[in-house]
Amino acid sequence: QTVLQGVILLPLRLVFITFLLLLAWLSASIATFCQPGRGVLPLQGWRRRMVQITLSGVTRVAYFVMGFQVKVKGKVASLSEAPIFVVAPHSSFFDGIVCALTGMPSIVSRAENLSTPVFGSILKSLQPVVVSRQDHNSRKNTVAEITRRAQSRGLWPQVI
Repeated sequence: QTVLQGVILLPLRLVFITFLLLLAWLSASIATFCQPGRGVLPLQGWRRRMVQITLSGVTRVAYFVMGFQVKVKGKVASLSEAPIFVVAPHSSFFDGIVCALTGMPSIVSRAENLSTPVFGSILKSLQPVVVSRQDHNSRKNTVAEITRRAQSRGLWPQVI
């Protein structure tokens, strides 16, 4: 019976997750289309709300479809309380759960991830702090950018 459920559920889950991924890509593409100050200025207004609400909702539904049910105990810190979130060990796709539950904050990501098809567009909409492994000053520049965003008094989203 379990094998039969897997044979039926796996293709259904894959189709639904593919649909959700394309929906997230479409939403991210619309939010960043003709974006003023592309990557230098924070998303504002409807663009920022679209990324936060749509991508957060789609990500939560995707994890639910994969079989994850997450309950949050306590209260998620607001931007004014915690401009920077630290997630550890920061090494798996479970980081996406934290992103969805915290309203899709900016993340720190390597530059190569921005050129990935579909995922790159979604990642760009989160306005990541980009780390270049070829640049010797990248670590210093990343720390400076995180500090600048944390001290922006709410102009930039939280950084994870």
